[in-house]
Amino acid sequence: MDLNNISSPSFLKELNTKQLRDLSYDIRKFLIEKCSNTGGHIGPNLGVVELTIALHRAFNSPKDKLLFDVGHQAYVHKILTGRASEFDTLRQYKGLSGFPKRIESEHDVWETGHSSTSLSAAMGMAAARDVKGEHHYIVPIIGDGALTGGMALEALNHIGHKKTNMIVILNDNEMSIAPNVGAVHNILGRLRTASPYNRVKDDLEMLLKKIPAVGGKLAATAERVKDSLKYLLVSGIFFEELGFTYLGPIDGHNFEMLEETLQNAKKIQGPVIIHVVTKKGKGYLPAENDTIGTWHGTGPYKIETGDFVKSTTSAPGWSKLIADTVTRIAREDDRVVAITPAMPVGSKLEGFAKEFPNRFYDVGIAEQHAATMAAGMAASGIKPFLAIYSTFLQRAYDQMLHDICRQNLNVFIGIDRAGLVGADGETHQGVFDIAFLRHMPNIVIMMPKDENEGQHMVKTALDYEDGPIALRYPRGNGLGVPMDKELHDIPIGTWEVLQEGVDAAIVTFGTTIPLAKNAANILSAKGIQTEIINARFIKPMDEKMLHRLMQSGKPILTIEEAMLEGGFGSAVLEFANDHGYSTDRIARMGIPDIFVEHGSVDLLLRDLHITDEEAVNRVERLIAKKSKKQAGLKA
Repeated sequence: MDLNNISSPSFLKELNTKQLRDLSYDIRKFLIEKCSNTGGHIGPNLGVVELTIALHRAFNSPKDKLLFDVGHQAYVHKILTGRASEFDTLRQYKGLSGFPKRIESEHDVWETGHSSTSLSAAMGMAAARDVKGEHHYIVPIIGDGALTGGMALEALNHIGHKKTNMIVILNDNEMSIAPNVGAVHNILGRLRTASPYNRVKDDLEMLLKKIPAVGGKLAATAERVKDSLKYLLVSGIFFEELGFTYLGPIDGHNFEMLEETLQNAKKIQGPVIIHVVTKKGKGYLPAENDTIGTWHGTGPYKIETGDFVKSTTSAPGWSKLIADTVTRIAREDDRVVAITPAMPVGSKLEGFAKEFPNRFYDVGIAEQHAATMAAGMAASGIKPFLAIYSTFLQRAYDQMLHDICRQNLNVFIGIDRAGLVGADGETHQGVFDIAFLRHMPNIVIMMPKDENEGQHMVKTALDYEDGPIALRYPRGNGLGVPMDKELHDIPIGTWEVLQEGVDAAIVTFGTTIPLAKNAANILSAKGIQTEIINARFIKPMDEKMLHRLMQSGKPILTIEEAMLEGGFGSAVLEFANDHGYSTDRIARMGIPDIFVEHGSVDLLLRDLHITDEEAVNRVERLIAKKSKKQAGLKA
């Protein structure tokens, strides 16, 4: 079937089982080919082909609302809703998003990128439906891993309490669970949900209650027997006790079983949860055989072998460099432990986990718990390294403020993927952490100019005993600089002059230092000598150096790959204002008040005007402004 001809999922209702299987094959072949060029979340999507087809057959999108938790398993949904022709642009600049996107299609009713949000959103949509007196289905699709998120559990509690009409799809792709559940659960699931069974059960209870004197007791006894069997045999008792009707588990690749269960679920009043077992990566052996999550999300790969198209750089990856340095120090200090919220592979902590299994904690998708658990360990004399992506640290804001910073506990936060991350787009750009951490008392925030300084900052962080300390590091690889063999501490709050210059100063840190150097070279060719400062400590700042800069009269340009509002440049302006210096000769470059979409980092930086050309223009304008002001004063 030519998938490019699909404009609406309505055609699915006319297909027979053989045609559905053929369509599944075509979709898998299509996804494997397209993602081999663009990269993407190939594993999750190969696992939900039949499930997504079955959902679009059973429901009428967009009237019925399908909400994909996290959203990285929505590629099949995008194909079935008319976007196959755009897949060559998947996750590319100005192309198709890798997540549901409301402006892309009316079928994308909820935008996701972070886990565990679908149930709360679904409850909101169901409540709005009921208030408006409408009648349609609300169907969130959530993975088993996402249920470790506290927000999902909060939503389950509320949905069950309100007895809201909703059909929750629990997509369980952890294959070890299937044998533990067994055929008994499949049989009981079908029996308990089929309308004839429910009718017979209700009729039996009514009959027992009609028997004089003993009827009520018999009915109560029958109910206790039924409940006892349920506790004994049905793994879904947790959901039942929350107020859900539990169906399953069922084979998520079996169209007949999916269709039967979905139709039964539509007849049940109140919230229903359908436990669907799927195989992540189904249909492509390298992804099927993945046991550690390598094929969850990938870059481009070779279809025939499954080999990834690797970067040509020989520089170390940032995540691995930081994790390996923590591991190195942990060999000498048994107080060092590592904590991650479900990202051991992404944060490259597999080596630490293997070497120190009793000092490694993967808490699942539970960022808030991870942060407060780290605080509890620090309060007990342990040195926790909390490895967490910048975008996911947002979810633990209160724990950072209330539990870690307020108590001034020695937690080392490794903020991975700090700055622009590219293809994952708006939900994953790590550009907010400076703004939401900088105003927290007690915290130290730093970012290295290269991987050698990065390893020394790890040691600095683990030696620091005066409160929380955060190390930002970007996605991707370092610069390939020589690495010192011996580690040393960097004095907290000290900056570094990388290049002298009498005419202007560029103050920056991390990934934008090469940009500053390029700009300084261009300016030098024009006769403008620019000082470059590595502001490696974002908080506390080097006040001694700032006083020198302000008193020198040099124009100052700050550059950051982060939000301008509340960011590093704002801190420099605040310093100038607080100490009576003029702010007229200070300019800031960074990310404006927008959400940054997906695309290559270089193209995004160009769109955001964070380039060496823009830096040159800004410095020249500052110098011209200064000259004009001086000329005015002389006149």
